This record gives sequence, C-alpha cells and structure tokens, in this order.
Amino acid sequence: MFTISKRFSFAASHVIDGLPEGHPCSRLHGHNYSVEVILASETLDATGFVVDYNALAAFRDILDSELDHRHLNDVLPCPTTAEHLAHFLFERAHALWPEVAAIRVSETPRTWAEYRP
Repeated sequence: MFTISKRFSFAASHVIDGLPEGHPCSRLHGHNYSVEVILASETLDATGFVVDYNALAAFRDILDSELDHRHLNDVLPCPTTAEHLAHFLFERAHALWPEVAAIRVSETPRTWAEYRP
C-alpha cells in the first residue's frame, strides 16, 4: 500500500456546546488548526503518484473559502469538535479523491483527532 499525506492550516473560532460551566471550550475561542489529508492506494498512476500533490490545492481552496477566519458554529452542520471537523473534511476530500484514507485535525501542537472509515 502506498500512502501520502499533506498538511494544511487555517484559523477559525468556535464554541463547543454542552460542556460544563467553566470549561474553557464552552467559551468563544479560536485555534490555528492543522489539517492533514492522508491518501492511500495499492497502485500508482502512470506518473508514479498516489495523487499528485499539486492536485491537493483543491483541498486548500476548501479550507480557505469555507473555514479560514470563520466561526465554525456558523459553517459546520455538526458540533465543532475536532472529531466532527475531521469527519466533515473527510467527506469533502473523499468526494474529490477516492484515495483519501483519513483526515487528521489538530487544534494544538500536542493534540489531534482523526477520522478514518
């Protein structure tokens, strides 16, 4: 199996509903998100790629136009946890490339959530 990945970033705010009073994530706050798209294939294309890294610019366009410098509660059709954001972005990326195997979302340098079907 061949696997590639590329990391992107964007900044956004959100509030996570349903948390106890005083929980820091229950207040309006923001993150400099890091998102990694992971693609896998048992075969390579005629050039020798799983997917050309340059083609992944379309994912960057999604992040820039839909999520960057936005309030995620106004954009996502689901709770704004990193777990849900990973699933949301997986669906978007998988519609472009069936080779997408997983999406990782990091809100801080030491935490990440991954969606992998």
